[in-house]
Amino acid sequence: MAGRLLSRGMIAGVAAAFLAFLFARIFGEPQVHLAIAFESAKDLAAGEPPEAELVSRGVQASFGLLTAAVMYGAAYGGIFATVFAFAYGRVGRFSPRALSALLAAAAFVVFVLVPDLKYPPNPPAVGLPGTINLRTETYFGMILLSLCAAAASFMTSRPLVRRLGAWNGTFVSIAMFIALIAAVQSGMPDINEVPTDFPATVLWRFREAALGMQIVLWATIGLIFGPMAGRILDEQDGRTGSAMEKL
Repeated sequence: MAGRLLSRGMIAGVAAAFLAFLFARIFGEPQVHLAIAFESAKDLAAGEPPEAELVSRGVQASFGLLTAAVMYGAAYGGIFATVFAFAYGRVGRFSPRALSALLAAAAFVVFVLVPDLKYPPNPPAVGLPGTINLRTETYFGMILLSLCAAAASFMTSRPLVRRLGAWNGTFVSIAMFIALIAAVQSGMPDINEVPTDFPATVLWRFREAALGMQIVLWATIGLIFGPMAGRILDEQDGRTGSAMEKL
C-alpha cells in the first residue's frame, strides 16, 4: 500500500507542477522579462557588455521551467505521500481527503509562507552576487527553523487538547507556532538589496506570481492526492474485511 500511495503522490505532484508551470508562464514570466530588461538597461547605461546566455530565455521560460517544475513536483508529491502514510490514523480521525488538504495547507505555511515573509523571492536584477551564499543559507535556515517550530507546536498540541479541549488546545498550539516564528524572524538577519530605482510594480507582481505558483502547487497536490489515497485505503479496508470474514 505504501508503494501505491507513493506512486499516487508522484502523479499528483507532476499534475500540480504542470498547473504551476502554466501559472508561472502566464503571470511570472512577464515580470521576469521586465526585470531582465531593467538590468540590461542599467548595464548599457554603465557601459558594461551584456552577459552571455548559457541557455536562451526562450528555453528557460519553456522547457527549462517545465522540466524543473515537473522534477520538484514529483519529489514533493513523493514526500507528501510518505508523510500522509505516516500521519493517517495517527493524527486525528480525518478522512483521506481532509488529511490530504490539511497536510498540503500545513506544508504551504511551513515551507513557503513563513520563509517568504522574512525572505521574499526577488526577480533578476535584485540581489548582489557577493551575498548569494548568505541569502541561500538564511533562506534554508528559515525553512528549517519553521519546520522545528511546527514540530514543537504539534508535539504540544495533544497535551493541550486533552487539557483545554479541542478548540482551545488547537488555538493555543497555533498561537505558540506564531509566537515562535515571530521570535525566530526577529533574530534572523535582514537582507534588503532591492535597487532604489527598481520598479515597485514589477517587484510586487513577481512576488505575487511566485506565491501564487506555490499556492497552485500545494492546493493541487492536496486536492488530487486525497481522492486517490481514499480509493487505495478503501480497497485495503475491503480486503482486510474479506480476510476477517473468511477467518
